[in-house]
Amino acid sequence: MTEHSRPQEDPTAGLTLLGQTINTPSKQLETFPNQHPGRRYTVTLVCPEFTCVCPMTGQPDFATITIRYIPDQKIVESKSLKLYLWSYRNEGVFHEHVTNQILDDLVAALDPLECHVTGAFAVRGGIALTVDAHHEKIVGL
Repeated sequence: MTEHSRPQEDPTAGLTLLGQTINTPSKQLETFPNQHPGRRYTVTLVCPEFTCVCPMTGQPDFATITIRYIPDQKIVESKSLKLYLWSYRNEGVFHEHVTNQILDDLVAALDPLECHVTGAFAVRGGIALTVDAHHEKIVGL
């Protein structure tokens, strides 16, 4: 019996959001097991419809959030990520903070080998702002 013909554990076991009709945002990031934990590969998620609001004026801010990570044992489930990013829609938050908060929450949920989050915010007041936040797991210490 080869590795590929062995019965595998259901990777969707424990996921509560996938397949459900959800009409509200959520801060819950769900994960499923990485079926290739010995291989270094990059997962890239691009979210071009991210919105939050300026904490000073309440005006909307728009951004493309790009997440690139090298998984270790866990993969983020994309529907939970979509609902998580939606949770910022009415939240007053500075661009620098929200980009770093997204990184912190992904690192807490995934414990990835590496994770990069880029927030490319649309021009407002004549200035476009891009924030790059990075995490790298220290292995072997």
